[in-house]
Amino acid sequence: MTDLVVVSLEPWDDVWRRNQHLVAGLLRRKSVDRVLFVEPPVDHLHEITKGHRPQLRKSGLRRVSLEGVRSGRLQALRQLKVLPRRWDPEGDRRRASAIAKVAFRIGFREPVLWINDPGGDVVLRETGWRSLYDITDDWLVADRPEREQERIRAQESHLLERCDAIVVCSPRLLAKGLPSNPAHLVPNAVDVGAYRTSWPRPGELPSGRVALYVGTLHRDRLDLDLTVQTAAHLMGTASVVLLGPVALEEHDRQFLRNAGVHLLGAVHSASVPAFLQHADVLILPHVISPFTESLDPIKAYEYKASGRPVVATRVPGFRDDTSGLVHLASGQAFAGRVLDLVTADLPSVTPSDVPDWQERVAAFEQILDRISE
Repeated sequence: MTDLVVVSLEPWDDVWRRNQHLVAGLLRRKSVDRVLFVEPPVDHLHEITKGHRPQLRKSGLRRVSLEGVRSGRLQALRQLKVLPRRWDPEGDRRRASAIAKVAFRIGFREPVLWINDPGGDVVLRETGWRSLYDITDDWLVADRPEREQERIRAQESHLLERCDAIVVCSPRLLAKGLPSNPAHLVPNAVDVGAYRTSWPRPGELPSGRVALYVGTLHRDRLDLDLTVQTAAHLMGTASVVLLGPVALEEHDRQFLRNAGVHLLGAVHSASVPAFLQHADVLILPHVISPFTESLDPIKAYEYKASGRPVVATRVPGFRDDTSGLVHLASGQAFAGRVLDLVTADLPSVTPSDVPDWQERVAAFEQILDRISE
């Protein structure tokens, strides 16, 4: 049976993303034997320079408890990044070598390397393991410093050439594949069963009507000006609430708070359906950019599964929705449409065509089987 080493863009925590849903499903189906989940390294210096309080997370190897999975089959590794690359150009290679040593120490002999973070290219160069590159964002069109863009461009070029399989989450990313190695499209999904259960209203929601956004708060995605305009338009009628990890600078956070926007922060993924079910309207004030064009937002599936009305900008996952729940708007019309729907007291509906994560797990299982063969 296959062992997996997953180089992830996110840590294994309570806010489940694509990697966690897929890894958990593969382990529960016993499609893979064991998983070493490599989290982004702890980088205290970066946190300090960004004005954030350093999170005193421990580095090292730990066992992750997962319902339905025997203890020890899932372990997470968090390393420590002491210095930035320009001061320590060999740091990435040392950490890659350490990942290989940890994998060998816990009994992995011929694992498959699953790369989500383009930085995992260094691990591939160090090990030569069979590999899969799962592309969930087009970082080459994101707003990043030129030096970082050059590094990602080189890493991705090597991964596309060298990996045994290329997987993408959105049709826009299919072009990332090469004629000699075409990409497999495996979109995101949702835990449908969790949305077929009625949950009590979360106490964290403010009283009264609520316009709710769920997702990581990041300038690459969230249109802060449009969010503030919407909050101002709803003032006295409803609250704009943002639920999810906050990846914003402090001045951006204060900009939102000054407008009366509620920032609830991250909650456990199991709690998200309750928040969505009790929103009067769900909002998606996303920027429209080449980067957001590459996305297949998980929230599109979550919003649809909740059965609540949605106001969204014209971005993938929403502009082609045929459920009747999504209302597309931009600019000043966005806030007006939210106000119309938030006061309409619309009932929830139950869409029947929402894809479940189990379908995506089965697709990944087939790809991993071909790599293993």
